[in-house]
Amino acid sequence: MARWREVKKGKHIASNDEVNTQKPISGLCVSPLVRIKAFITDMFMIMMPIMYITTYIIMDGKDDFQASDTAHWITMIVYGAIIVAFWVFKGQTPGFKAYEIILIDDKTKEKLGWIKATIRYILYLISAVSILGFLLPFFRKDKKTFQDLVMQTSVVSTENH
Repeated sequence: MARWREVKKGKHIASNDEVNTQKPISGLCVSPLVRIKAFITDMFMIMMPIMYITTYIIMDGKDDFQASDTAHWITMIVYGAIIVAFWVFKGQTPGFKAYEIILIDDKTKEKLGWIKATIRYILYLISAVSILGFLLPFFRKDKKTFQDLVMQTSVVSTENH
């Protein structure tokens, strides 16, 4: 996949076939640091607009948002629904796309279905609140997270054809 600078300078013109034919590269999961960068990208691109809309358009400002547990749950559920939809339809979130990685099922090597993606997101939340869940990929050779192990999924690099 071409970087924006190359496209802007006219060095690379992506065809429609190239954009839609990302294939997973077999092998190990990507490093935890790449996944963290992709997560931060997703937080800025998806979660921040949701929180802004909730805080300043739906509610009366930051004080009301901070005082409301319901608002926190709603933003987390909306964010989760968007992430799950990206996993199901594209196999990657905007952050995954930026770092050229994709989420696949270990058995089929294809994108996840709705149920598997939803359960994986719930396991992701459980993993995020435990220190063990956060540190697990740093100590495993295959770099799999808790949710990847339980759901038999992998986050791997993509190869454009």
